[in-house]
Amino acid sequence: MTAPLLAHATDYGRMYARSTTEQFSVPSITTVIGQQAHALDGWFSYMGASSLAADPELPALLGSPARIRQAVNKAAKAAEAYRDQAAARGDRVHTYCEQVALRALGLPHRMQDCREELAAHGEQAFAARFDEWWELYRVEPLAPEITVWNKTVGYAGTLDLVARINGRICLIDYKTKGTTREGTVKALDDKVVMQLVAGMKAEESLVDPIAGQWEPWAYGDNPMLLAVAIGETEVRPQRANPEILKHHWWKFCALRRVWEMNADVVAAGQALLPVAPPVYSAANPAPVDSARLVSSTKLA
Repeated sequence: MTAPLLAHATDYGRMYARSTTEQFSVPSITTVIGQQAHALDGWFSYMGASSLAADPELPALLGSPARIRQAVNKAAKAAEAYRDQAAARGDRVHTYCEQVALRALGLPHRMQDCREELAAHGEQAFAARFDEWWELYRVEPLAPEITVWNKTVGYAGTLDLVARINGRICLIDYKTKGTTREGTVKALDDKVVMQLVAGMKAEESLVDPIAGQWEPWAYGDNPMLLAVAIGETEVRPQRANPEILKHHWWKFCALRRVWEMNADVVAAGQALLPVAPPVYSAANPAPVDSARLVSSTKLA
């Protein structure tokens, strides 16, 4: 959701550079995870149908084929619009969470401004629930929005927060989630474990993006990996099962290889080339269709 200083949008997905003066060279953690196939056809169809059914102008459109086509085109973009709105909301919530950590560290922050921005969008409940969770768990922030790098596998990413909770170092990833019909926060996707374990397996962390200064990763020695779902009615933290982390790490490494293969295919050039029809001449007459000749002979 966030846009770290060293991250760049490219034809190969989001990629990271070692400094602000260098070219990007490795994919982001989320780009690697994005190589996994996601079946969203049903959701896109549902969003389009729901948007059209809820259109208040629908009864007036029924007598006009042209206006119906316009309504259908608008409904077809409903899923993309919802996704973009959710992404913008997630950015606002993530920024607020970062500012809370900066304030706790005694660093310059914009916490109040971010809270007012959430309120302006009717999203103040996310901030209120987050504040309750922060106090209940007595979160002690160590490094908010920290960028990490793994040279061996070849990837980089930005962790939402490194903190100490009840004496234990925790790597934390926030996920802004909607609310179920029962009034609880929606469930997290298991792929967040891949995101967290990739962060844990980092080899370096960023010190100065301008100078390109990095230091050895200090928080990879058996931290607790926490996925924190932030909703309007509750905040639900969940711990990654330490028994299965190796499997998610192997899967991440395999997806990194898939990303590399896909990038190689794109860089290789055009996959399909045009074919011109053959040119015939007196010296090179058109070939005789032998099957047709045999058929004609039989008929005669």
